[in-house]
Formats: sequence, C-alpha cells, structure tokens
Amino acid sequence: MDNNFNNEYLTYSNKPKKESSFIKSSVVPFISSAIGTFLIIGICFGIPGIKNKILSTSDNQGTTENSHISSIQEGGVTNTISLTDYSNTSISVAEKVMPSIVGIKVQYNVNTVFGQTGNASASGSGIIISEDGYILTNNHIVNSSSTSSYYEVAEATKVTVTLYNDETEYDATIVGTDSQTDLAVIKIEKTGLTAAELGDSDSVKVGEFAMAIGNPLGLQSSITCGIISAVNREVTESGNTYILLQTDAAINSGNSGGALVNADGKVIGINTLKLSGTGIEGIGFAIPINSTVDIYEQLIQYNKVKRPYIGIGGRDIDEKTAQRYNLVVGVYVQSIDDFSAAQKAGLKIGDVIISADGKSVKTMDELNEIKNSHNIGDKIKLKINRSGSEMDIELTLQEQ
Repeated sequence: MDNNFNNEYLTYSNKPKKESSFIKSSVVPFISSAIGTFLIIGICFGIPGIKNKILSTSDNQGTTENSHISSIQEGGVTNTISLTDYSNTSISVAEKVMPSIVGIKVQYNVNTVFGQTGNASASGSGIIISEDGYILTNNHIVNSSSTSSYYEVAEATKVTVTLYNDETEYDATIVGTDSQTDLAVIKIEKTGLTAAELGDSDSVKVGEFAMAIGNPLGLQSSITCGIISAVNREVTESGNTYILLQTDAAINSGNSGGALVNADGKVIGINTLKLSGTGIEGIGFAIPINSTVDIYEQLIQYNKVKRPYIGIGGRDIDEKTAQRYNLVVGVYVQSIDDFSAAQKAGLKIGDVIISADGKSVKTMDELNEIKNSHNIGDKIKLKINRSGSEMDIELTLQEQ
C-alpha cells in the first residue's frame, strides 16, 4: 500500500457555471474531499506500521531539511536515515586530529655492487605524542633495511618533518627504533605542538567508525574513512609476527606511521601496512595503540627497547619434520650465543625445547611470547629433549 499522501485527491474547476450552483459545484466536493481524507487517515491509523510511519514522518519534519538522506529497506518498509551525523563526525574528527599528524621525509645513502654511492628517499607519516616534539612513527620509514643483489640501503642521513598547515621542513633526530614492533620515535626541536589524544585499542569493536590520517603519496593531511574490519588479526611480515587491527579505510604508500582514529578523534592504531595485488581491495592494518605505549616510552628513555634474552637461534620442528629426523615436536636449538643465558644454563646445540614455564612450546613465536612475559633477571624453566631423554633446565633471562 502506498502511504505517501497529498492534498490532490480531486481536480477542481475555477469557472463555476452559475452563481446559484456554488454550493453544488464547490462546497459539496470540498466536504466530500475532507470526509474522504479523514476516512483514509482513520483507516491507516488502524494499521500499526502505517501509523508509526505517519507519526515518524511528522516528528522528523523540519529536522531532515537540508540534510543528505539515504533509503534502507527494513521489514519491507522503506525508511530514510540522515547522513548528516556521519558527515559531521568525519569533519570534527579530521579537524581535531590533523594538527597532530606530520609528514616525514628521509634521505638514504645507497651502495651499489659497482662501488658507487647514490641517494634514495622515502616518505611517511608520524603522530605527535608530546607538545615538545616527540613523534611516533614506523621503524621501516626511518630505518630501512632494503637490499638486493645490486644495492644496499645504508642508515638514514637526513630526516625532516613537515607540520600541518606549515610548509617549513624541520630537521629531526632519530631517538630510537625497534624492528621487532616496527616502531620508532623521532624528535624535532619545537614546542607548543598539538599532541594526539590516545584511545583504548583493547575496546575497539568490529564495525565501528575508523579514519586513517596521513600523507599518502606525499599528499599531506589526507584522510580516508571506513570501519574496523577485524581485531587481533595475526599478520607475518619480514619475519615478524604482529597482532593488528584490520580496516577497510584506504591505506597507501606514505600512510605508514600515521594515525587510525575512532569517532571521538582518539588514536587507536598506527597505520603500518596493507595487502595489495590482483583481487585484493580494502585490507589495511594498524598496530593497536595500547601495544605501542611501553615501546615508545622505552625508546624515549633508553633509545632502545629492553627485552629479556635467552640467546639461542632456533628452528620450528613440526610433526612431519620430527618423524623424518627422529626428533620431537618443539624448538630445535641451532645456535647458542656466547656468554648468553642459554650457554650459562647448559643448553646445547641439538636440544629441542618442548615447554617453557610448564606451557607446551612448538614454535619460536610461542617461546618468545612466554619469554617476553617476563622481565630481565627473571628465571624461566625449560623442558628439553636431548638425544631422546627429557630434562629440566632453569635459566636467568638477560638483557638483549
């Protein structure tokens, strides 16, 4: 049933034939029209769905004027929703966060196999975390390890920062880098900066609003909007495994180190990578902000991240490999560092670590996760298999 009503139920003539027929030609049709209208409305109010729609339309009159609206189907009835709130949210978030996002340019020396030295450059984004010039970004922006058979990229020779609405290039120093978490801190000598407000990435929910802010392809202060596609997504990149937020907000080259923010304009993640290729669209990742706080605080205080250290090089042994080489599932000890905790505790090459702190261990990642839950100086108990016999070893974790 069409429940859109107007007043054009009848067509009237503006030329009465005779003055005496005024009542017949005008008043009677008017009364008939009014009676018909009331009958129709009365019938419609007897139908709950139409009654609610009429009341809703009446209540919302005046509030949807000059608003962008979109139609959705729900239970067979077309409803309209205002997009104004979404637009206003994006505007207010962008205005709040953009002053806290910077552009970063890095220059490198490049050594070739022919002995020649050239130059290379890279760009990215960063987040101001203190008003006196400390900036959080990705390690891979300021500490490139790109190599090939023909060249090797050396350490950065110059880092500059561009602030929001400021064309000045400020020289920056690298305070500390951490390849394991792909985080770095740089600093410029300037005060009165707008530090970003940090959110709680542990409370992020799938489907909530997300905005990526950065400098993709050198286009400073660009934003893209989307949602949180997944949380606690495990991604392995360059030998490191990260637990990341996934978003469909577009992330491109140059966005790395920039902010992923929520509807309150609070930073919930550090944009770090995206998947690309044929058939891939809208899959980007950000480091949860909660996992960065301890890292950047240590980088500022110590210029590095202090981690507990066992001192072994290991290889994962799965069921198939264990059967083939007559071993057990666990972490095979391939190498032992001199003067390390492992050497002092009596570990030997060829041992297979099968548990740590009473928890089964099948991979180096699992061993490192248990190890990293401890502090430097803590003791950790390992169960190993040596030549078919199990034994327990206790070692004291050292600083890496």
